[in-house]
Amino acid sequence: MTATYGFQSTLTAKPGKGDELVALLLTGLRPGNPGASEDCLVYLVSRSASDPDVVHITEGWTTEEAHHRLFAGEAAQALVARFAPMLAKDAEYTDYVPLHGKATL
Repeated sequence: MTATYGFQSTLTAKPGKGDELVALLLTGLRPGNPGASEDCLVYLVSRSASDPDVVHITEGWTTEEAHHRLFAGEAAQALVARFAPMLAKDAEYTDYVPLHGKATL
């Protein structure tokens, strides 16, 4: 499959909440969650090297429609509801069209 839609989001946790935010975002990979969907081809959680409370998530999806459908679902909305109170400010998003690359972790 090929990713035709993607985005990166920067989430700034309240002071000292970076580890908790990372752990919660990684639950998005568990079965039944959006990151485990066959339509989600990239789900990468990273942290700022200079600020442990700044977390980046990169996602690549087969289609924009698939992302929006899964994000509107109960599992994704429950995840957002759990991490929203941890944030110090609104998330910043950059959307993009994946072209080519490699990911091995």
